[in-house]
Amino acid sequence: MKEWITGRNPVYECLRVGRRHFFRLQLAKGVEQKGRIPEILTLAKTARLNVEWVDRDALEEYSDNPQGVALQASEYPYADLQAIFDLAKKKGEPLFMLILDQIQDPQNMGTLIRSAEVFGVHGMVIPAHRSAGVTPAVVNASSGASEHLLIAPGNLAQAIDAVKEQNGWVIGLDMDSSATPLSQTNLKGNLAIVVGSEGEGLRRLVREKCDLITYIPMRGKVASLNAATAGSIVLQAAAAVR
Repeated sequence: MKEWITGRNPVYECLRVGRRHFFRLQLAKGVEQKGRIPEILTLAKTARLNVEWVDRDALEEYSDNPQGVALQASEYPYADLQAIFDLAKKKGEPLFMLILDQIQDPQNMGTLIRSAEVFGVHGMVIPAHRSAGVTPAVVNASSGASEHLLIAPGNLAQAIDAVKEQNGWVIGLDMDSSATPLSQTNLKGNLAIVVGSEGEGLRRLVREKCDLITYIPMRGKVASLNAATAGSIVLQAAAAVR
């Protein structure tokens, strides 16, 4: 299957990383030759990818804000769980993973992917069903960070068991009277952080599989943070002690 990636940073990162196959590159006629555009053209030349100059309106068929560029590429190349473990070992670092339990909003998914990549996560696990996949909208929301990150679809309970076999500590993020405040949670060592869905949080089986549930204390009048913001805060806290 083929899909269209739009936006200057997403297209640039796709071409720079080179994990996909590329078929067509379209740029809007008259687009200014500055910022990412010259870099995209250089990468396209290296990839022997011809540039098609098209009317700007034609690009808007692919997304609402293509920023004058669209890349036709193969679908996102998912990884497997073992590849994530192998990457941590190759780097000689404690395992650092993010597990998403039925995150369905593409913007939240993209934000969490971007945060995971920025904070040095080795890889992510998402459910094979009832979850946003790495679609062009998610690639765009992640600003292309998805192309750098290993993302494995699969059964979350089995993935958690596999993390524990790696001597990993699995910490779920949720609001609960019995949860441990983030400031009192040990985030060192081999670690997987589990973030629940936007509306319902962690599913019962996934929650029961976690070694510990943590929460972010809040002082304001707003009841809660969205999944992407809360997950990003915990990732930053974990990255700070690695």
